[in-house]
Amino acid sequence: MSAALIAAVAALVGSGVYLITSRSLSRIVLGFSLLGHAAVLALLAAGGPAGGPPIVGSSDRAPSDPLPQAFSLTAIVISFGLTLFVLALASRQRQLTGDDLVEDDVEDRRVAQLSNTLSNDRGDTPA
Repeated sequence: MSAALIAAVAALVGSGVYLITSRSLSRIVLGFSLLGHAAVLALLAAGGPAGGPPIVGSSDRAPSDPLPQAFSLTAIVISFGLTLFVLALASRQRQLTGDDLVEDDVEDRRVAQLSNTLSNDRGDTPA
């Protein structure tokens, strides 16, 4: 496995995680897409060097392992389905609010405030 392939996978994972942690749904879609590409590259890199053709007697090398290729195709399908799901969420968010930013949930704020008041009443330090 080459160092360039490892660096490419690391860069894709880092960029994908950075984009997923943003509040914009369009960036989250791009982040999941980059993570999907990183998974495919990592699976193909884990498969090792290319082998010979799967025809008996045509080469001196052992035939290539089809399992990493099957896992890569599965990762592509899962990544595509996740991308479509998040795009549908982004489309619905844009219809409802007019933008694609994820806003704070009012119920989450209420629960956090209740948790802080309960911990202050007990004398605990708030988390």
